[in-house]
Amino acid sequence: MKILKLLLKIVFALIGALILIVVIALWVDSARSNYLNIDKSETTSVNSYIISNVNVIPMNIDTVLMNKMVYIKEGRIEKIADLIEVSEIQIFDGENKYLTPGLIDMHVHVWDRYELGLYLSNGVTAVRNLWGIPMHLRIKEDIVEDNIFSPTFFTSGPKLTGREFIGDDNLNLTNPSEAKEKVISYKARGYDFIKTYYGIDKDIFDAVIEQSQRSEIDIVAHPSQKVSFSYHLKPQIKSIEHAEEIVQQALKYDIDSIKLQPIIESISKSEHTSYCPTITGFNNIYQMMINDSILSSESINYMNPLIRKVDSKNQFKRWSNAIKNDSSEVSRIKNQHDFHIMIVQKLYEAGVNIICGTDAGIGVTLPGFSIHKELAFYKKAGLSNYEVLKTATVNASQTHSIMNQLGTIEEGKIANLLLVDENPLIKLSSLENPTCVFIQGRKLNRETLDSYNERAKNRKNLMASAISYLENLIIEK
Repeated sequence: MKILKLLLKIVFALIGALILIVVIALWVDSARSNYLNIDKSETTSVNSYIISNVNVIPMNIDTVLMNKMVYIKEGRIEKIADLIEVSEIQIFDGENKYLTPGLIDMHVHVWDRYELGLYLSNGVTAVRNLWGIPMHLRIKEDIVEDNIFSPTFFTSGPKLTGREFIGDDNLNLTNPSEAKEKVISYKARGYDFIKTYYGIDKDIFDAVIEQSQRSEIDIVAHPSQKVSFSYHLKPQIKSIEHAEEIVQQALKYDIDSIKLQPIIESISKSEHTSYCPTITGFNNIYQMMINDSILSSESINYMNPLIRKVDSKNQFKRWSNAIKNDSSEVSRIKNQHDFHIMIVQKLYEAGVNIICGTDAGIGVTLPGFSIHKELAFYKKAGLSNYEVLKTATVNASQTHSIMNQLGTIEEGKIANLLLVDENPLIKLSSLENPTCVFIQGRKLNRETLDSYNERAKNRKNLMASAISYLENLIIEK
């Protein structure tokens, strides 16, 4: 009996120590990322003002409105005109620069709050997170309550797959009833979308779609090989992810432009379906193959340390081993990437609503920075600068009804804006270092944005990230 009591004391002591470690790790991480906190003690309105002497790129039409004034009132665009007179209001001189809608990255994986600053620094004022865990609901709550500077934040629930186990990062569904329960639960808990994934079985997929229609929640689909590719064109599925899935699932790895055409035509006939190519995420496989030192590069330090330690290393090892086993893998991946560029071109020519997504946050795909690489790939596919910019603004905002207040500079829209030195319709790279970012009307200057980069670089939050991931496994499994 004495031995049992001693063992129980040891167990309770260990549990207490573990809880203390968890609390300390989360507290330290919260303290380190508090530079994103909004100071609510400010007495003057910081999201009501006029921007004068600015050239507006509205993005609802292909034009530039020269030398305008823009009145931002309580975080929304109140008026755009040659002359606006409002008493007792601050006026910012736009210095003849260009005002554009903030960029929207429609496929990201957020792992901590530091990444929110990286997105803002790169002009990304809204993100669609597609690997939801409980941590994201807390982030979303803080954003809604105006506690932190962040892109407007939308998130799916956990990735839904079928009966076959393909990794603990996915939620296995075993029957249609369970699938419906999860959809109802995710909607009630505050997730914005349902994310379906590779491996989801048809009977379960049917149940997810049926319940999503009843619960009025959109589906974002990573195509499943358990159903036909055309199955993903159902009305409740608002976007299909990854150009590589057209190659790998629809074409069965047969890179054939003739066979591609009917697939493109079927997507174009589905007017409710947007396509998110995520060219950058796949291209980074090629970058890992040709750059042995990519994991020691300076830029990799912007990745979350847990992802860098686990996912980045595992992906690099996987593709390094692939080259050792077959050196032709390098050219195969490069050829497939080039085919993805053609896919974007064909999607555009067919009138498909292309939305910009990067797959940032996993592998070596950097949060925030990667969107400019993605846009450059669309330019390479033959889109004009205006059409490229549409993918990350108006096209994205039209994909889901809950995003309709973003994406253009029009009266009544949310004031998520960028001020850039040069006209991006002429020089696309001018989007890379915005002079100012306006997030729901709040103005962030370049100095502040640069500080977000520095704070996120080499951050020490591996333990806190592991705790968040473990929390997800405990709650969802």
